[in-house]
Amino acid sequence: MTITTTITILAISFIVSVVLAPILIPMLRRLKFGQSIREEGPQSHMKKAGTPTMGGIIFLISIIATTVIVGNMFGIFTTQSVVIILVLAGFGLIGFLDDGIKVIFKRNLGLTSLQKLIGQIIISVAAFLLLRLGSFDTSIGIPFTDWSIDLGIFYVGFLIFWLVGFSNAVNLTDGLDGLVAGTASIAFSAFGVLALYNEQADVALFTFAVTGALLGFLIFNANPAKVFMGDTGSLALGGALALVSVLVKEELLLLLIGLVFVVETLSVILQVASFKLRGKRIFKMSPIHHHFELSGWSERKVVGVFWSTALVVALIAVVTEALI
Repeated sequence: MTITTTITILAISFIVSVVLAPILIPMLRRLKFGQSIREEGPQSHMKKAGTPTMGGIIFLISIIATTVIVGNMFGIFTTQSVVIILVLAGFGLIGFLDDGIKVIFKRNLGLTSLQKLIGQIIISVAAFLLLRLGSFDTSIGIPFTDWSIDLGIFYVGFLIFWLVGFSNAVNLTDGLDGLVAGTASIAFSAFGVLALYNEQADVALFTFAVTGALLGFLIFNANPAKVFMGDTGSLALGGALALVSVLVKEELLLLLIGLVFVVETLSVILQVASFKLRGKRIFKMSPIHHHFELSGWSERKVVGVFWSTALVVALIAVVTEALI
């Protein structure tokens, strides 16, 4: 894939998001698809109540349209492209149903955890079966080495854990204006570079389509946000990001490239475990971005620091992997 093609992909997906947003945001507002804010969350967030949610629809349409159109235009739309879109759309549908229940019934809880988990597992298994139709490599590479471990048929278990885990991790991170849109665009860009390095044009096409679409969405999602992506967007992005790491055979490198998502998830796990075992909280609030807010950081400062962290670890991962 040439630089010109990459720029074309970024430009198309960016423009589609920018064009769609002013059309869909007023529609979401008229339908009263407003965000419900947790009462136990930071009080500064209460003013965000009513902001249109389910905005993930904007960049999901952009990503899928760009991947299909440009992929067929340049002859790089493959079976892997179909599987990635399946996971993106499937996890997005679960998020859409979750968001829909929340806004229709005006509550902060949508689908149950079990309902979401069953849906995510079904989609993950379907993705594995489709990948197995080709010459799919069931080994897991060890970052920065030539070592790998072949899991064989047991790879399906790993794939379920990976897609479900990172889908929920990105979902947990989606708590501040522009936080996920920025960190996810950085993570997808990093894997896009790795895909180009591996000459996987189909995967690179998708990752840069995501990057362009998210940057376009970020214009409307940055603080103060005019729209939230909702679970529709965050669950889709997390599942797709995990699958991309699988396709470029850099699964475990996602732990570094997606460090922000990992830390956010660990903060929740540690907080719950500590409270249940000791009756004490480690953080003022979890996920950890709320801890920094309650420590006196402005929302923009928290987002800026998390974006910077995501960029640094992504650069370290890509550069190190390319040199070794």
